[in-house]
Amino acid sequence: MEKTRVGDWWRALRRTVAGPDVPPARLPLSRWPRLAPYAGPAGLLVVVALFAVTLAAQTDRRLPGIVAVLFAGLTVAPLLALPRRPLLAWRLTVVALATCTFNAPAGAAWPWTPVLAFGSLLVLAVVATRLDRPELVWVGLLTLVPVVALVDPDHRIDVVVPVLTVLVLGDLVRGNRLSRRALAAQTALSEREQERRAVLEERTRIARELHDVVAHHMSMIAVQAETAPYRLADVPDTARAEFAGIAGSAREALTDMRRLLGVLRSESIGPETAPQPGLADLAAMVDAARRAGLAVTLDAPTPARGTPAPVGLAAYRIVQEGLANAARHAPGAAVRVTVRPGPHALAVRVENTAADGDPTPAERGAGHGLTGMRSRTLALGGTFAAGPADGGGYVVDALLPYDGEDGTG
Repeated sequence: MEKTRVGDWWRALRRTVAGPDVPPARLPLSRWPRLAPYAGPAGLLVVVALFAVTLAAQTDRRLPGIVAVLFAGLTVAPLLALPRRPLLAWRLTVVALATCTFNAPAGAAWPWTPVLAFGSLLVLAVVATRLDRPELVWVGLLTLVPVVALVDPDHRIDVVVPVLTVLVLGDLVRGNRLSRRALAAQTALSEREQERRAVLEERTRIARELHDVVAHHMSMIAVQAETAPYRLADVPDTARAEFAGIAGSAREALTDMRRLLGVLRSESIGPETAPQPGLADLAAMVDAARRAGLAVTLDAPTPARGTPAPVGLAAYRIVQEGLANAARHAPGAAVRVTVRPGPHALAVRVENTAADGDPTPAERGAGHGLTGMRSRTLALGGTFAAGPADGGGYVVDALLPYDGEDGTG
């Protein structure tokens, strides 16, 4: 454990001295976007003014011209790097504190110019709000090295106290910022949990209504259709077949509804184990539609084994909704279902002829059927089109790629 802690501190030292820089500090002017364009030029003017003041102070120390310019540049360089590279600014500050001390006036409290002294405190304040505590400890220790080595012992405490105060306050500001971020994240998580709970409650309510109302009526339809041949006298065989078809459709609807109720009542939707319909079930669905009185023809080859299950399910649901729309909006019209597998996609087409009282396109698209078909197609990365046919009637076209988003190639 001790070796691990020592290793962590040494890694912190390496990150402090030669590691990557910390994220840039957020400027207060970001809250006032109108003033932000002027921040750069204004800051540059301030740095130029500080450079001139520092250069004048260096000339009072009787330094050679090139040295005075170099020291003045080293004094303001951390301020230029501070907004984008805080850690680099601190490293330049340490170099400036260690070197810009030649020919300091006798009796001065510290050997640096006022610009370098107060600029160093500003750099420390920004860096202290951006670093983790181990790196911040090393920043403080390395900053105090030139302070202890170069400041007169009588004034050393006057310099050490402001440095430590800035570091402590910066660490407190950083801790407060992290706490506010954690609180905001927890608040967002709580809001998402409340939304999730509200969704689950609504799903439960819908499931309860479906079970108490719709499922009950569907069960009654199935029972009445199954018992009608026995309750009624002299029922023809064709009528018996119709009653059997009605009962079978009601039972299938109940099965689908039970599956839907299971999804609505489950807190998370897991993998479905119940078999889903596909291309192989199209013929049975068309036969059921014929028994219900819909004049429908199916033009579809034997389904290929390589057709992905999501594509087959989407095609089945599109044909199912297309037949339901034709029966609802164009009673008595002839319907043709065409399914054509291609090398890369499955083409599905449901078209019906015109019928008396055929609704307008706006009325035809007023429900959720077209939206559901379009959503299924787009989920697979396919294309969908629906609209009136040239000679009257209505056409639904869908192209379902085999390697779409939800399919498997």
